[in-house]
Amino acid sequence: MRRLLLAAALTLAGLAAGAARADEVGSFSNDWTGNELTVEAVPDPDIQGVTCHIVSFSRSVIDRLRKGNWFEDPSNTSIACRQTGPIVIGKIDTSKHGEEVFSERKSLIFKSIAVRRIYDRANDTLIYVVYSRQVKDASAKMAISTVPLFNANPTWTKGKPER
Repeated sequence: MRRLLLAAALTLAGLAAGAARADEVGSFSNDWTGNELTVEAVPDPDIQGVTCHIVSFSRSVIDRLRKGNWFEDPSNTSIACRQTGPIVIGKIDTSKHGEEVFSERKSLIFKSIAVRRIYDRANDTLIYVVYSRQVKDASAKMAISTVPLFNANPTWTKGKPER
């Protein structure tokens, strides 16, 4: 039974891995129960020079004991993306649906947060949307950040898309 649980946990951990890797850059307790806010830096895997900072909520043991639901954190997440160096844009999806650049589990099975990048051709801007994916009772929790390319002089390795 333990081997089965370990295999399931490793499988879920593998599924939780997103296209980009997050590095924790800060965390602090926001109340007396030990609930915590964690700040992670997520570099865009296809665009050098752009980093998103994501802050998310982690429930404490006291909060889990009080409210139950042991294996889940809330989807409360915020994002800010900025130019952090010279911008070099590789092959990206420039369709109106964009592409997912990061995903992280917030529960054992049914909930994760994701970051999607969309390129706004008309305004020459990268848009990053962080949102909750929840299989049951879909969540509308989301936040948005933009990185304007105007005056950023980005290098497009595959050529800049036409308007």
